[in-house]
Amino acid sequence: MSTTHVTSARTSDGAAPRVRHQAREAAALMAFSALSSIGLAATFLLLTRLGG
Repeated sequence: MSTTHVTSARTSDGAAPRVRHQAREAAALMAFSALSSIGLAATFLLLTRLGG
């Protein structure tokens, strides 16, 4: 995990991003990752059930 801090990040309107925006983006990324993992696992499970 990277611990690099970016201090020059700006939003489209030039303001620095707020912590809650960063937290929302992190939560969305975690949700996407979890759903992708579940979908891939379900696909593999289905393939093994149909193939065996």
